[in-house]
Parts: sequence; structure tokens; C-alpha cells
Amino acid sequence: KYYGSHLQIFNIPEVGLLMVEQALADYAVMITELKKELGAQKCPVIVIVFGGSYGGMLSVYMRIRYPNIVAGALAANAPILSTAGLGDSRQFFRDVTTVGSYLIPFKDAVQGAFQKLNTLAQQKEYRRIQSVFSLCKTPSTPKDIHQLNGLLRNAFTMMAMLDYPYSTHFMGSMPAFPVKVACETMLNGTDLMSALRDTIGTVYNSTGQLTCYDLYSLYVECADPTGCGLGFDSYAWDYQACTEIEMCYESNNVTLTEQQTEQYCSKRWGVVPRPGWLKTQFWGDDLATASNIIFSNGDLDPWANGGIRKSLSPSLIAINIPEGAHHLDLRESNPADPESVIVARKEESEIIAQWVKAARKKSS
Repeated sequence: KYYGSHLQIFNIPEVGLLMVEQALADYAVMITELKKELGAQKCPVIVIVFGGSYGGMLSVYMRIRYPNIVAGALAANAPILSTAGLGDSRQFFRDVTTVGSYLIPFKDAVQGAFQKLNTLAQQKEYRRIQSVFSLCKTPSTPKDIHQLNGLLRNAFTMMAMLDYPYSTHFMGSMPAFPVKVACETMLNGTDLMSALRDTIGTVYNSTGQLTCYDLYSLYVECADPTGCGLGFDSYAWDYQACTEIEMCYESNNVTLTEQQTEQYCSKRWGVVPRPGWLKTQFWGDDLATASNIIFSNGDLDPWANGGIRKSLSPSLIAINIPEGAHHLDLRESNPADPESVIVARKEESEIIAQWVKAARKKSS
């Protein structure tokens, strides 16, 4: 209920109920009450939960916390390990940079452009930076340059996540295969920095309608270095990254430390993070006694390796999708879908059908 532009309840006293446990309880009550309203309490109405990304995390947690209410869960590209503080803090951004590694010159060109930008910033060539990157305002402080670097990094994160085989309007407008488009744009530029500007246009200006880039409206820095999005949803995710969800990921060999996050969160929201809470509350990587969960992961998505990649039991099933971007299997079918996602969807539907059949037999 905290996500969505129609809700603007982000004063500190009101935001305190924004937590995973409350979201799960809301769903549990909704499902139970809906069954009552429909007169379905005694009928074998079987509930399966689906979700991608954070929604996928909630799906896993729902099955763990309320197995009496939901009979199974499909969690697509759900980073339940990395967001519980497990695994390698370098994994996410390392995987962002390897998505386009089939074109090594692309990676080299991007790194070269960032080096040139840093040189200009050190020389305080702010007007030159504004001109080259088509910024709406001239940067004037190291903070502005830091924001520009965040804007640039966020573009590559978004392209890596949303590398769908068709154009989309999910989290912004992007062309089909945005990573490929970005590679071609970067390598065909006349100079590295203007090429980098045009490359991030794949994310921020694919429609060509922007005449300049506003540093502080296109990207919002927050407690999550992978990005919080824009609008009121960014406030919600920022708060969650300040409380339960661990996002201390390393970028450019610099980790956002727990101390830095604590200082930011205390100042912004009056709260401090709870490291290890998701691991304690929702089992972390010790899931062997759970059941009926599908963990699907598109290999193109940098979130994939923050989740479950190998089956843990006959009913804790990992499905890996070689050509899949961020929870592509949960999107509507499209003629451009790769064969791997078509196969994955079929496997998912067959597994879920078995769960439903078994649950109906048990309840009859």
C-alpha cells in the first residue's frame, strides 16, 4: 500500500508500518477475507503466489510464513540471498559490467569515457562537462559530479536489468535489446564522452524528447546504490533499504558501508538498518525445510546471482533462463520471446499444476 503514486504517506510517523512482515500480513488477511466474501472457505481454492524482484522475495517469504494460506510460490529473479547480506558484495555491479562483455571494446570505451570525465572534474572543467553531457545546469560542486556519476551508473544498471528482446515501457521507455543498442551507440561515437552521453540516452531519452539532462530529477540517490527509482516509489524503497533490506553493494571497488548507510538512514528517516534481520526472519540460505517454491532467474539480469541458482530439493526448484532479462518469464508472451523463456514458462506451469492437484487432493 506504500507503493503507487496515489499514496503519499511518507511522513516518518506514518512510514513505520512499511515492512516486509506487514506486507505479508496484509496479503494473508486479504486472501482469507476474499475467500469469505466469495463463500470459498470450504471449497478447495488453492492459492499460488507470483512475484518478480522484490515481489519475488515476498512470494518466497509468503510461502515460508503462511504455508497454510498459499500452496506454492513462483519467485522470478528474487535476490533473497544478496538482500539478506549473504554472498559477495561485488556480485551485482560486477555482473552489470559483464552483461555486454561479448563486446570487450564497449567496456573499454565506457571505462575510457569515465576516466576522461574524472579528469575534467578534477580540473573543475564544469562548463565543458555540462556541454558534453547536455546537462540542464552547469555542475558546480563535487556533489554535482557525484550525482552525474550516479546518473551514468544507473543507466547501465537499468540496461543490464531490462535487456528485453522487445521495446518496453517498464521503469522507463527502452528499445529492444538496449544493451546491444548501447554498445553500438558507444562504439560509433565521434569521441568517448559524447558517445557516453548518447549511450545513456538509451535509458533516459529513447524517445528523443529531452533537450537536456536534469541531474537531480532523472536519478535519485538513496540507501540502495543500485537505484531506488523515481517518484513516491523511490521513497518507499529507500525506507526499506534503511530498515530490513540490505543493499551494501560494492561499486568501483568502493563498498557502501554499514556505517555510511546508518548515518544516511538516521538523518533521512530517523531509523537505522537491521543487518541480518531478513536472514533471521526468513531463513536466509537455510531453506531446505521449505517446499513448493520455484526460483526462476534470467541469466542476463545482474540480480540473478543474488538469488537461488540451484535446486535445493525436489520441491525447491531452480529454473535458469539463459536469454532472460529481469523476470522476463512473468511478462506477457511476445513473438520476440527467446525459446528459453517459452520453455521455462511451460515448466513452471506444469510444476504449479502438480502443486494445485496435490493440494486439492489433500483438502478433499
